[in-house]
Amino acid sequence: MATLLWGRVYYQDHFAGILQEEPGEYASFTYDSTYLNNEHPSLSYTLPLQPTPHISRIGLHPFFDNLVAEGWLENAQTALLGKRGVSRFEMLLAFGYDCAGAVSVIDPEPIILSESLLNIKDDKEKVILTSRASLSGVQPKLAIVEHEGKYVPSKIGELSTHIAKFPSSDHPDLIINEYLTMQAFKAFLPEDPIAHLSLGEVAGISEQALIIKRFDRTKGGRIHFEEFNQLLGKKSTQKYNGAYKEMSNFILHTKECLPTENYRLYARILGGLLLGNTDMHFKNFAMLHTQGGLRLTPSYDQVAASLYNYKTVALALGGATDLNLMTLKSKNIIALAKEFQISNAALEMLLKQLSQNKKNAKESIFSSEIGTPVLKDHLIKNMEQRWNGTFALIGQTLSKKL
Repeated sequence: MATLLWGRVYYQDHFAGILQEEPGEYASFTYDSTYLNNEHPSLSYTLPLQPTPHISRIGLHPFFDNLVAEGWLENAQTALLGKRGVSRFEMLLAFGYDCAGAVSVIDPEPIILSESLLNIKDDKEKVILTSRASLSGVQPKLAIVEHEGKYVPSKIGELSTHIAKFPSSDHPDLIINEYLTMQAFKAFLPEDPIAHLSLGEVAGISEQALIIKRFDRTKGGRIHFEEFNQLLGKKSTQKYNGAYKEMSNFILHTKECLPTENYRLYARILGGLLLGNTDMHFKNFAMLHTQGGLRLTPSYDQVAASLYNYKTVALALGGATDLNLMTLKSKNIIALAKEFQISNAALEMLLKQLSQNKKNAKESIFSSEIGTPVLKDHLIKNMEQRWNGTFALIGQTLSKKL
């Protein structure tokens, strides 16, 4: 009879409980009694503190499922496990030491990884053998550590301080695109924090990387946050299933959130659309667990995905599903504002801010020492087209409705 998988779950350095596979593709998580008695925080909004087990009838609980790696890293880690069919639970146990946020999952009997299945021609894959990090997202990326101004891949038992993203053969200039898009995004919304990023090198890796400082790490350890996919109880594969208004509803109806976070979220979505980011799904927005409640994390993963022919907006917007960015109208932006319960006055104030900062956003792209003239020209022209074709007409549309 097959042995059921189980792992020890930690919140920061505190043993929090046991995650266990159950018969019938169920899973259970049970808080440790000492953890409960010491009044530590819950691991997740969807896993409140309680003495009885949290049972999931769909495999891993959505909170834990979203901690498992995706895309390139998932494929490489699967190869290291040396099995054709690898479950999400096995992946989490093998690589759950350095996950997003403050939670880690440790296998009591770690398996030996198989180096024989590595692509030895890829220097990024070779370093995965000595790492226990789990990162979401489809592009090549690694957990890294900064040592005296230099970046090296993290080792087993070592907590990463940064994430390195690498070029993609399928998406030319991807890391440059993200760097420039993020700078323009910051210019549009200067009071809203973004993840700190730069271009650099990682020891042992031949390719240039986009280096992103982890906002969930400090010198003291881990900071807890949850992606909206986790907050909404969605599995990792459901990150494109739903509507932006679901995040707004969560903020407006959760007592741990402030209404101002709802406005900030709406502004971020508009900034992303303006810059051509059609890939704003539920895992690309998140909230920090703070003493004052749930607060939005710094913005991250702002990329002009429309340059790669990804024209469909990731989530339903203002009641419109599978909306093509090229057909985005002012009425869609107004409908989204209504879903977010944003008043016309607040929308007009935001549009005024974006209009005033548009010049700075273009300049942040144009004057950057990074990126080719062709890429910069595409980013700026597409931004201008969206402004003139959609955003500049919102005021007129509002006036007609009045």
